[in-house]
Amino acid sequence: MRFSNSKYWDLVSLIAGILLTLSFAPFDYVYLALAALIFVFASWQNISPGRAALRGYLFGLGSFGLGVSWVYISIHDFGGADLLSSIMLTSLFIILWALFPALSGYLSAKLMPPNAKILQLFAIPLIWIIIEYVRGYLLLNGFPWLQIAYSQLETPLAGYIPILGGYGTGFLLAFTASAAVILIFYKRHLALLTVIIAVLWSTGTWLKTVKWTQTAGSPIKASLIQGNISQSQKWKLENRNHTLQKYKSMTEEHWDSDVIVWPETAVPAFLSEVNDSFLLPLSAEAAKNNTDLIISIPIKENLQHEKYNAAITLGKNVGIYRKSHLLPFGEYLPLQPLSGFLLNILDIPLANFLPGRTDQPLLKAGGYSFITSICYEDAFSDVNIRGLPEAAYLVNVTNDAWFGDSLEPHQHMQIARMRAMETGRFLLRAANTGISAIVSPEGKIINQAPLFETAVISGAIIPMEGMTPYARFGDRAIMSVIGLLLLALIGYGGIYQKGREVSL
Repeated sequence: MRFSNSKYWDLVSLIAGILLTLSFAPFDYVYLALAALIFVFASWQNISPGRAALRGYLFGLGSFGLGVSWVYISIHDFGGADLLSSIMLTSLFIILWALFPALSGYLSAKLMPPNAKILQLFAIPLIWIIIEYVRGYLLLNGFPWLQIAYSQLETPLAGYIPILGGYGTGFLLAFTASAAVILIFYKRHLALLTVIIAVLWSTGTWLKTVKWTQTAGSPIKASLIQGNISQSQKWKLENRNHTLQKYKSMTEEHWDSDVIVWPETAVPAFLSEVNDSFLLPLSAEAAKNNTDLIISIPIKENLQHEKYNAAITLGKNVGIYRKSHLLPFGEYLPLQPLSGFLLNILDIPLANFLPGRTDQPLLKAGGYSFITSICYEDAFSDVNIRGLPEAAYLVNVTNDAWFGDSLEPHQHMQIARMRAMETGRFLLRAANTGISAIVSPEGKIINQAPLFETAVISGAIIPMEGMTPYARFGDRAIMSVIGLLLLALIGYGGIYQKGREVSL
């Protein structure tokens, strides 16, 4: 494929990155993800590692430049930074994450012999997923946004999510794209690869009909309160009583529910400031009505020196969950003291929370234990399988008001849906300004509140028991297999290359 050396493929790589973002919510042109990967994988053929890195980087700029443009809104509109600082920080954010597809391109061209197309067929998707995993978990506490599997919730590959999770399902998509490159551009192994792709995708369609978990009890009626409190007004002291009374009155209209969920930091005060005057009387009223409340509120401990982003249960069951996977630059400052120095110069105020333990007991509401995630935590599958099989359903409380009317609330909802699919559990997701939703174990939205409207949505969820294959083994087992396969290919590739040199 000599034409891959053309500079036009640099532009193709940039456009392919944009196409990838269009495969995610709210655009949902799901098969553009496959097209984007075909184009970028093709652009890495028969070129130097440096050139492949450049094209991967351009791909990343296209994808993240559009896909996470909402960072600007958070920094400028709600973080209080000036225009120039907001543009600079957003650009740095995009530049940083674009390095990861660049690394995928570099390693794909570097590690495999250019003429060993069958080795490349497997190596390129393996490398892609390993780099996604590194981005998703390791750097800056992880940033798993725009991972390719999230675009596939409505395709046949969704059938693999309860078995392989996001990374395993993403590998199958990347493998399909890699096979398509050989089929389209090299016209090799046509029959074999066509059959493999057909079997792979048709099996996914059948797997979507398989039920991995079972009913554990009678349906639970749940109500989700979407207060729609403006981020610019939320923390003003003069608005606190109005906010509390708004949530209280909306809650009192739904005492017939078994569980009522408020969104992230719905209470704009620390627990100690409103516990006696507001929360304890509300808890007593909830217990009187045989209802459990799930409320998110920040807490201070140990003489006010320790702060946590937390969720509590009130009513028949009382408990506290402290958020364990924090948002960098939003809830704590990584890379100290450099990050603190820069943000002090830019005069951007940020919270400084501590992470909760990973072994916290499960909260309970509606008669069943559930897994709690607060905002960003729903992007990490390990947080959401930690309490299985004891947990009967999932609860996510979030506040996407920080990102306005952008792509982010839609992307975030898409990510949350995968957690329901991976665990085979219903999900209750309450968001301050939306998107609040009740999600089935198949990832289908049962009921949903519109963005930027005050709303209450109600519906029945079924407590579930049992374990999906993915919940049993998690990402570590899948990534271990992927890593071992790549090492085996690298070893075989070295032998292959030496054999060619000897024959020449």
